[in-house]
Amino acid sequence: VVIEVATDTAVLNADDPLCLQMADYTRAKHLCYVTMNPGHGLVREHIRADGRAVVLEKGINGDMITIYDKGAHIPLLWTHLIPATLEGKALYNVQNAMFAAAIAFSFDKSLEDIRHGLRTFNTSFFQAPGRTNVYDEHPFKVILDYAHNPAAVKMISELAGRIEVTGKRTIVLAAPGDRRDSDIKDTAAAAAALFDHYICKADDDRRGRDLDEVPELLKSGLMAAGVDAAAITVISDETEAIEYALGAADPGDLLIVLADELTRSWKQIIHFNAEHQTPVSPPAEPRSLTGFLDVSEDKFELEAGQKLVQDERGVRVVREHDEEAD
Repeated sequence: VVIEVATDTAVLNADDPLCLQMADYTRAKHLCYVTMNPGHGLVREHIRADGRAVVLEKGINGDMITIYDKGAHIPLLWTHLIPATLEGKALYNVQNAMFAAAIAFSFDKSLEDIRHGLRTFNTSFFQAPGRTNVYDEHPFKVILDYAHNPAAVKMISELAGRIEVTGKRTIVLAAPGDRRDSDIKDTAAAAAALFDHYICKADDDRRGRDLDEVPELLKSGLMAAGVDAAAITVISDETEAIEYALGAADPGDLLIVLADELTRSWKQIIHFNAEHQTPVSPPAEPRSLTGFLDVSEDKFELEAGQKLVQDERGVRVVREHDEEAD
């Protein structure tokens, strides 16, 4: 509906095929594609047709958010300079920043204002509770987040893989009780193979589930995804699970906490007494499970019944309809 009623600009995720098809259902004067793939074939043709786009481009100094509009090439900001991206490692917030930039630019906001907004917003608990809140005052790093579905858990887990640590990676994992069993297991599978230790808990509001039902489903999902049972601990109560995770953390570890009661959990993290923790000498090279954005140039492939149309707004995907069809 938003795209159908837009009059000036329709901002679309070019990395989602369904969003690409929305371009043929808007009367907006401008189409603005957002892509994290600098080799995106359709967006490349859109830019060559003087269309508007926000693209994540590789540079010698990292990843650059770049705006294209009417043939202009406008480097906006290095992603590692945006606090909410954790030095460019939180790719989901890189993407969020790109959409924010695309919308602000389409509202004729100045580049200086857009850069200032991105440079000054961070994911502190004060500004964005439950959104990648980092606590660095213990000998180990803790990140609090409200990731409660497979897609969100996958993104926060991949972030954990990009953060270099000298110790182990642990996650306190949860899922809402009013989801299908398969959804809960998919949530667990999204974190599989990316942590050394998994602590499965339930939310305070169990949403119709028994005390241990969700944690046991999470454990089942992890084991089905290849995680050794020895790496999984089930502690149903959220407070107890977080306390256990904090107490088990060693200097140099990374702990991800997927919390339900955010304020209580944040206070529990920041007030945890870690005086017994003693610094250890880090290994020669910190461990990193994954790299940064992989870049490859691809030719855009149309599905059956689709064609590309170019006009004054740029390039878009159009689905061909049978003229005799309703």
